Amino acid sequence: VEHKAALNRSLSTVVDIGANRGQFALAARAFSRANVVSFEPLPEVAAIFRKVFSDDPAVKLHVAAIGEKTEKKLMHLSARDDSSSLLEIGEAQSDFFPGTHEVGTLEIEVGTLDAFLRQEDIVPPAMLKLDVQGFELQALLGCKSLIGNFDYIYCECSFVELYKGQKLAGEVIDWLRASGFRLTGIYNPSYDRNGDSIQADLFFEQNKQ
Repeated sequence: VEHKAALNRSLSTVVDIGANRGQFALAARAFSRANVVSFEPLPEVAAIFRKVFSDDPAVKLHVAAIGEKTEKKLMHLSARDDSSSLLEIGEAQSDFFPGTHEVGTLEIEVGTLDAFLRQEDIVPPAMLKLDVQGFELQALLGCKSLIGNFDYIYCECSFVELYKGQKLAGEVIDWLRASGFRLTGIYNPSYDRNGDSIQADLFFEQNKQ
């Protein structure tokens, strides 16, 4: 339900990076009926995703993360798996969201988006969604060759450093602006006890000439 505003538009393709158990993919299928291509690097979580969508041929899953190059990297595992990240989990993450501390690491597969998808696979109108726990800019760089094929980008971004070395919302906004996208929506914000912003889902639309 929290993603209804972003998904309540005509969509033929949704690329879902950081799919977890399929929560966003379910919303995308329910609200837009788009074909969904999802990426989830944690094998146990991906197995649940596959069970959820076992009868839906419009949803495809790749057990991998998206990054700047093809490689194996260590995933920092959170006690709550949807907070796991390719970046080390910082103290602020655990402080703001108790129960998300690091509990181990796991080597996973990382690749660029064009290693999995061709331009013709991204049928417009298309949305790129990212929920990658601090790895947003690196994942976007991994989508660079295909970024112009998306009409919309929907990306969770942080205003404070929750994961060590992560790029914050301002840098993501600047990179997307330089890539031809403008910020048009801010959804699902969270705040600290002082009322300062922690993170939010940012919605971008491609500038069409």
